[in-house]
Amino acid sequence: MFENLQERLGKTLKNISGRGRLTEDNIKDTLREVRMAFLEADVALPVVREFVKQVKERAVGIEVTKSLSPGQVFIKIVREELEKAMGEANEELSLNAQPPAVVMMAGLQGAGKTTSVGKLAKFLKERKKKSVLVVSADVYRPAAIKQLETLAIEVDVEFFPSDISQKPVDIATAAISHAKKKFIDVVLVDTAGRLHVDSDMMDEIKALHHAINPIETLFVVDAMTGQDAANTAKAFDEALPLTGVILTKTDGDARGGAALSIRHITGKPIKFMGVGERTDALEPFHPDRIASRILGMGDVLSLIEEVEMKVDKEQAAKVAQKVFKGDGFTLDDFADQLKQMKNMGGMMSMLDKLPGMQNIPDAVKGQMGDKTFIQMEAIISSMTKKERARPEIIKGSRKKRIAAGSGTQVQEINKLLKQFTQMQKMMKKMKGKGGMQKMMRGMKGMLPPGMMGGGGPKF
Repeated sequence: MFENLQERLGKTLKNISGRGRLTEDNIKDTLREVRMAFLEADVALPVVREFVKQVKERAVGIEVTKSLSPGQVFIKIVREELEKAMGEANEELSLNAQPPAVVMMAGLQGAGKTTSVGKLAKFLKERKKKSVLVVSADVYRPAAIKQLETLAIEVDVEFFPSDISQKPVDIATAAISHAKKKFIDVVLVDTAGRLHVDSDMMDEIKALHHAINPIETLFVVDAMTGQDAANTAKAFDEALPLTGVILTKTDGDARGGAALSIRHITGKPIKFMGVGERTDALEPFHPDRIASRILGMGDVLSLIEEVEMKVDKEQAAKVAQKVFKGDGFTLDDFADQLKQMKNMGGMMSMLDKLPGMQNIPDAVKGQMGDKTFIQMEAIISSMTKKERARPEIIKGSRKKRIAAGSGTQVQEINKLLKQFTQMQKMMKKMKGKGGMQKMMRGMKGMLPPGMMGGGGPKF
C-alpha cells in the first residue's frame, strides 16, 4: 500500500532546502507537490486541504536547530500530521463486557466482510487468547453461510449454524444465547452486504443492531475504492453507531486514499487492515507505523511482531545449532527458510517494512516476489534427498532432470544453486567470534544499493 504516494512524496521531500529557517517561500513549491501527491493518491479534498493547512501553519517560521536540517524538520512535521490524519494511535477492540462480547460486521457486498470475520476470529483466538463463536446473519447468500463455516473450521473456532429461511435477528440472538451457555468470550456476527447503500438494507441492519446491542460495530470496506470508501463509511455511520473500520485489500491498493480519508470524514478509527488472502493476513492499524511507511522510513516494529508470531522458533534454533556445530547448511534448511518467509507473507511483505525500500529498482523487486519463491520451492522439491544434502553433485544431467521435474529452465537451477552457495558462505561466517557481524557484512554485499545505508539499517 502507498507505493505511489511514497514515491511521489519521497522525491518531493528530498528537494526541500532552506537556510536557517523554513519560510513560506521555500516551502510553497513543496506544499504544492504534497497536495498533488495526495490528490493523485485519491485522498478526499477536505482531508488534503486540512493537511496542507496544518503543515504550513506549523512549518512556517520554525527555527531549525543545529542538529536538524530544514528538510528534516519539515519531514518531521509531515509525519506527525500524517499520524494525526489517520488517528495518531492504534485503537484496540473494546471487549470489556460481560461475556460474550458481541461484534457486528457491516459493509457492502464484495468488500471482504465474511473473510474478515474469519481473519478476526483467528486474530482474537491466537493473539488475544479468546474463545470465539462466528455466525452468519446473511440470509440472502447461502454461499456466505457455507463460506463462514469453512473459515471457522480452518481457523478452529466455533460456528453457529444458520439458514436462509430464518430471520437475521433470530439467528443472531440464538447464537448469543448459545455463547452465553458455553461461556464463549466473543461472538462475531456477519451481516448481509448489498451492492450499494439502500434504505431496506439500512432498516434491516438497524433492527439487527438494536436487537443484539453489539459492543463493537465494525464497517468493512475495500481500500481500493479510495476516497469512496470514506464516503460509504460515512453513509453507514449516519445509520449505525459505528465504532471502527476494517480496511480490506490494502495489499492491492497502491494509492492509500482510503486510509488517509476515513478518519477525517467519519471520525471513526481504522482498527485493522487486511493485507492478503490468508487467514492470518490481518494487522492492527497503527497510524504512526503507516506514516513511517509512507515516508519510506519502514515499519520495523510490525516486522519484529510478525517474526515473533510466525517464525517457527524451534526450527530456527535447530538450524542455528547445526551451523554453530559446523554440520553445515543444506538445501533442506534453505527450503525451510523459504517456507518461514512465505508464512510471513513473502519476501516483499518483509522488505516493505524495512527503511530504504523505495531506493530498490523495480527490476530487483520483481525478483523477490512470491512467484520466485514458489519456483525455488518447486526446484528443491524436485531434487533427491542426496542432492539436497550434497548440492555439489548436481551436474549437467541432474540439472536437466530437476528442471523438467520443476517446470523450470537449467539457468534457474544454476541461479538457485548460486544463491544457496552464497547463503552457505554467510552461515559459515557465523561460526566463531564476531560471526554475526561478519554475516551481516556479507549480506550487505548481496543486497541491492540503498538497502544498507542511505536510509536502510546499518550494520
